[in-house]
Amino acid sequence: MTLHAPNIRPIIRALDEAAINRIAAGEVVERPASAVKELVENALDAGAKRIAVEYSAGGKVLIRVTDDGCGMTPDDLPLAIARHATSKIDGSDLLNIRSFGFRGEALASLGSVGRLTLTSRAEGYDGASLTVAGGRQAEVRPAAASRGTTVELRDLFYATPARLKFLRTDRAEAQAIAEVIKRLAMAEPQVGFTLTEIAEGDAPRTIFRADPLSGDFFDALHSRLAHVLGRDFIDNALKIDVERDGLRLTGYAALPTYSRGSSVQQFVCVNGRPVLDRNLLGALRVAYYDFLSRDRHPAAVLNLICDPERVDVNVHPAKSEVRFREPEAARGLIITGLRTALSTAGHRASSTVADATLAAMRPETQSQYPRIYQMDRPSAASLGRAYAYQAPEPQSFDPQGFAETPSARIEPVLQDPINTPLGAARAQVHENYIIAQTATGMVIVDQHAAHERLVYERLKRQMVETGIKAQALLIPEIVELSPSDATRLLDIAQDLTALGLTIEPFGGSAIAVRETPAILGNTSAAALLRDVLDELADLGQSQSLQTKMEAILSRMACHGSIRSGRQMRAEEMNALLREMEATPHSGQCNHGRPTYVELKLHDIERLFGRR
Repeated sequence: MTLHAPNIRPIIRALDEAAINRIAAGEVVERPASAVKELVENALDAGAKRIAVEYSAGGKVLIRVTDDGCGMTPDDLPLAIARHATSKIDGSDLLNIRSFGFRGEALASLGSVGRLTLTSRAEGYDGASLTVAGGRQAEVRPAAASRGTTVELRDLFYATPARLKFLRTDRAEAQAIAEVIKRLAMAEPQVGFTLTEIAEGDAPRTIFRADPLSGDFFDALHSRLAHVLGRDFIDNALKIDVERDGLRLTGYAALPTYSRGSSVQQFVCVNGRPVLDRNLLGALRVAYYDFLSRDRHPAAVLNLICDPERVDVNVHPAKSEVRFREPEAARGLIITGLRTALSTAGHRASSTVADATLAAMRPETQSQYPRIYQMDRPSAASLGRAYAYQAPEPQSFDPQGFAETPSARIEPVLQDPINTPLGAARAQVHENYIIAQTATGMVIVDQHAAHERLVYERLKRQMVETGIKAQALLIPEIVELSPSDATRLLDIAQDLTALGLTIEPFGGSAIAVRETPAILGNTSAAALLRDVLDELADLGQSQSLQTKMEAILSRMACHGSIRSGRQMRAEEMNALLREMEATPHSGQCNHGRPTYVELKLHDIERLFGRR
């Protein structure tokens, strides 16, 4: 179907200014949250330290942004709403961008699709106001105003009513506005933000408030993230501050055991500008790939700082995507910086694991019994003497058994590794969970999950340092597979050999397994091959060979780990705890689940009404 009559030459026309601005508005202002973003970024560029945002009906009826920035003179106002007029750049260098906005389109676009009023006063000048409605500009008028600027946008898209049909509910649009403010508040912790909803017939309601923070940037960011994302995030986050090749990465990244079911807590900035860049978010996921299952997502707030000339922020009308001159350098810094930080966390797991455990153990209703207050806790020496006094006399023991004197009985208590992070093993329950006593509470360890991570880390170290040691099978194990599966394995046979798994064709679609990794001990070759195939199928073709090999190692580790249901001796349990303390990432298994839960004594006592 043609859009014009046949044999009629279409006429080329120059669009008028109003049409141009409306087209530009479609690129820059997709919804009310887009308008809020542009106006707040203008306020930040003006040096504002406090920014107040008010909205009504999800921003469709009213958006008002007030700041205490440098303000504008009466002569500046007509230029401010003119298209391609800006104070951010002079046009001579489009690569050296050091501000949020620079296109000079936002106010012109908003004035073309809504009713825009601009009120401002610069230091040493009188206040002034200018109104633009549907692209039609009124005269500049005197106005009473404090230093700074107030931009009021009413009836967004009234001049293009078709756009209103594509907006979501007031509630959804309001949530999008709140998300924009919170992202900017995390990027600028030393600026105060207030978000207020104005509903007809009701008093204004404060949706979000964050006061400006002073002092060291990291201290300010720490406090701001605790306010915006909650104490749980910041209590379980690692400080990130790494620099390489002129690039610097700062922020906070959460422990793997503080993972989320979606990517809602992933925030990335470039030179302080919040972006939704797929390449940078992809690098964040890769950094955690070794610690999380595919249905879990890391949480992080990161800022990548570089010379503005090394990044192009002009590739997207809304400036939400960027393009780096050396994209691999930026990606590599995120991956290595985060992995280095995670490795320094050692065996640490997130505190939310213990909180969830305690919540599950607490009764739903308060006890009807009065609270019993705990007496002062006696010292370790006092406890030792009391235990010795309460013990039966040595002569009461069977002479063929193990007789102890009271003094000898004290020694094991004093020599227990209670003061180590994971404490001293006291028991094994259900042949899977190790109960350990620490100086301040107790630890419950999942023996299979913990040992799986330890075996995996050993395999990775071997692969890097000397190659994984293999053990030859006395009789090669023959595994029958489908033709396609056999081909997939044989295609990477050389790489599998580096992992200690040696295979070769055995006629038809059968494969002979001649060697398996020595660390796995006596393992089923058939089960091992099927796990490798499952991992290859899950990863598909998009992952690098290194990633695939590490994923295969992770599956192999499961075969060499202590199985659930195996009884362990005390020395075995303590050896496992000590190795966990010495091994990075041992706080979570290969799938991101916690390997242990730590319960503080005061929390346990509260469960029993002792505190």
